[in-house]
Amino acid sequence: MTDRSELITQFLKTAEWNHATRSNLAGDASNRSYDRLTDPRHGAAVLMNAPPERGEDIRPFVKMTNWLLDQGISAPRILASDEEAGFLLLEDFGDDLFARLCGTARADEVELYTAAVDVLVHLAKAPPPAEIAPYDSATYLREAQLLTDWYLPAATGQETSPALRAEFDSLMTEACDGLAQITVVLRDYHSENLLWLPDRDGIRRVGQLDYQDALLGHPAYDLVSLLEDARRDTSPTLQTAMFDHYVTQSGVDRESFQTAYNTLGMQRNIKIIGIFARLCVRDGKPVYLNHMPRVWDHLQRDLRDPRLTAVANWIERHVPPPTEEVRKRIIGAGR
Repeated sequence: MTDRSELITQFLKTAEWNHATRSNLAGDASNRSYDRLTDPRHGAAVLMNAPPERGEDIRPFVKMTNWLLDQGISAPRILASDEEAGFLLLEDFGDDLFARLCGTARADEVELYTAAVDVLVHLAKAPPPAEIAPYDSATYLREAQLLTDWYLPAATGQETSPALRAEFDSLMTEACDGLAQITVVLRDYHSENLLWLPDRDGIRRVGQLDYQDALLGHPAYDLVSLLEDARRDTSPTLQTAMFDHYVTQSGVDRESFQTAYNTLGMQRNIKIIGIFARLCVRDGKPVYLNHMPRVWDHLQRDLRDPRLTAVANWIERHVPPPTEEVRKRIIGAGR
């Protein structure tokens, strides 16, 4: 066995889950991995394996889990932990991800998304945890620079010039400057991180995953993450209905919220395009490129906002769309 395997065995023995059978669950874009444990005495649980030597730190996840539970939101209860080694044993929410249920006869898409939006309305009213970092202009810019650092060089075959970088940085800073920092933003609030728990009530029907990178930001961020999903299509009808539901339930000013929504959608989709390029070129994970055309379409919708005209013009001049040919070029850049 590898040293990591020996550590897992010891952790499960200490937690008294050492007789459980293990089956691999789908991982994510990080270095974490997940196993489902099944034990006739305990039932089911999920093992999170987050190797510290690969840059993983489970402490933010633990902190946010406890905070979400305190707010009456369904985060998985922590059954056992070893923060130093990077192991968590978590409550198992099952397999009913929104991404799997929507479009099937087993679920009503509008019901699921309405419940997910209601969670965001609730979050916007919750007092944030202590010492949560802000989602500030510097962070927005650093994330957006993934486009010029990774996508542009891979898509064009040329390094991004300092002048082009400076122009992009200026436009992004101006666009994102002044966005409020008032709400806990989970940041990866989308159909593959939300689980339907119909036996629970109200907002507790929406189980949460992958929220360890939460920051204090603008409430429109998680809404645009949900509705402009990088991994599944959401119809314009659904997007409009859920946007309207959030505005009605929260009482925010529609016009200013719409501007923030479009701006954060623009920033987020630019970031995702850069991340997907990096996952391919640096990490050898080209599968994420399949989502790029959808993300590009989201970006084009956001850029129709008149306040984002300067960014839209820059993108049109300098950033090639992720056509099949461009995606092949990105794959080639990673070899």
